Order: sequence, then structure tokens, then C-alpha cells
Amino acid sequence: MNKLIAILLFLSGLATLPAEPVPTLLSTDIGSDIDDTWALAHILRSPELNLRMVLTETGEAAYRGAVAAKLLEVAGRTDVEVALGIDFGKMGDEHRHQGPWVEDYSLEDYPGQVHRDGIDAFIERVRSLEGPVKVIAIGPPPSLAEAVRRDPEIARKCDLYGMYGSFDLGYGGSPDPSAETNVRVDPDAFRTVMAAPWRSITLTPLDTCGLVQLEGDDYRRLWCAMDDPLLRAVIENYCIWAPRVPWMKCDFFTTRSSTLFDDVAVYMAYADDLLEFETITFSVTDDGYTRRDPDGPFTARVAVKWKDQAAFERELSLRLCGKAGESR
Repeated sequence: MNKLIAILLFLSGLATLPAEPVPTLLSTDIGSDIDDTWALAHILRSPELNLRMVLTETGEAAYRGAVAAKLLEVAGRTDVEVALGIDFGKMGDEHRHQGPWVEDYSLEDYPGQVHRDGIDAFIERVRSLEGPVKVIAIGPPPSLAEAVRRDPEIARKCDLYGMYGSFDLGYGGSPDPSAETNVRVDPDAFRTVMAAPWRSITLTPLDTCGLVQLEGDDYRRLWCAMDDPLLRAVIENYCIWAPRVPWMKCDFFTTRSSTLFDDVAVYMAYADDLLEFETITFSVTDDGYTRRDPDGPFTARVAVKWKDQAAFERELSLRLCGKAGESR
């Protein structure tokens, strides 16, 4: 009925039809840092994006696939395919930071489709989709790199939105750039991805994504919506993850989120008006630094500063609560 009303308003000239959601594929190392879990929920709560597949990156593919699959099942989105990328072997419990959440969950129980050869499945899914495709990449990219190595032509159909690099600011807003993890883990894979013939490349480095946290009313809003199964699953994972990560003290998880690096890449896939961009030509060092370099081999549109970070954090909070568009 709502769609019929929208069509009638369009025909009468009183409204425009909403754009169809764009086919979207996610490349992620979900199951290590919790921000990938927030980002997957963010995509599922973004009506502009039609998520079709999740491709795992680095580590134990089945573990990462299980975290993604269970979250998709909780969200009622078992139409989304899970593609297992390159498997780097079984991860120890000390690295399975969300392991307790999936200890009784098997990929075989996922009602949707699971591809054991996820790289070929990713290639075939891109080939099968009509029109432009959005690829959101939020982890070290060896699986994505292998996909574009096997078939570079798939990149010509895709716009890439990635959480990669550090140009003017490092972790925690440091004035010294950092070797950002998604690049540092596999610089050669990142170089392969950057060299592919994408329709466009848009990156959020630590300069912007490394500053994002939800706190105050934006964070309390989430805890007040725990009757929502997807949001409850995100918070459950956060509570499991927080005491298990070795690289930070997470005794603050009842009052604010950790840094939500990956959500900025998701945001750029449907809007970008709250960010300032610069076209940067750069090189990538063997130890994982992205260096401004006028003679460098790579060029991307890069989100270098925030115009209104508070507005983004408010919008993210509302979207996660299923209230996309209410912040504008």
C-alpha cells in the first residue's frame, strides 16, 4: 500500500519515487574487532543498500562466516549469501573475540547459501548483477585481491568504498600517521585492490574513521531499543568482545562504543555530505603506510576531514535503531 501511494504521488507530481537500493557486497574480517559487526548491522539498516553477499577476509573463514551468518539470521536476512574467502587456518580462542556468541552455531544450519569457494562465488555474483555494484571493504583484503586478480573486469562494474590507510592523522587522532591495520596486515593485497580498474575508489582513512564513537544520547538510544533482535545481537557481541580484546581496556562498554572505524565506509556508500574529500595520489610502503606521493601508483577520493561528525554519529545511532532518515 505504501508503494502504491508513493507511485500515485509521483504520477501526480507531488513526490519523486525513491531510488532502488543498490546491490552491495561486503568484504570483512568480522569476528576480530567489533566494528565489523556494527558495520554489518549498519548496512542492513540502510534502505539505500541491497546487501547480497558477505565475503570473509583473513583468519579462519568458517569462524568469520559463522559470526556473519548468525547476525544475518537474527536480522531475518538469510537471503544474503555468505562467501568464505581465503582460509588462513584455525584461529585460537584468544583471537576469537566473539567466539562465545557462535560456539553453538554451525554454518551448516544457516538457512541461506554458504559458498565454500567464496572467491569464485563473489566473482559470479558481481557478473550476475545488473548495473553498478557497491563493494564495501572493511578488512585486510586478500580475498578481494584474489577476486580481482582472477577477473579484473568485475571491478569495472563496481564502486569501491574502503576503510583503509592513514594520511595526516593516526590512531586516536595522533598527528603522526599510522600503519593502519587493514593495510599493514597485507600491503601486497591492498596494492592489488587499489590497482584494479574500479569505477571509482572512495576511502575513509584513520583521519576520519578513527575518530568515531557513540556516546551520550546516541549510545543510550541503542540500549533503550534492546527489544530489537538485530540491535540486541550487536550489543550482546559488544559485551562478549569487550573483556576479551587484548589491545585495549574496554571497561567503558556500558557508557560508549569502541571506535567504529568501519561504519564510515558504510556511510560513504549511501551518502557523503558530512565529510570533506580530497583526491590523493599515494604509494604504499612494505610496512603498511599510505604515503602522499605525487608520483605514486594509486589515486583515490579520500575522506580527510569531518564537516559534522556529531551529525553522522546521531544518524548512525538512529539508523541502527531502525530510524533511517529521522536525523535529517
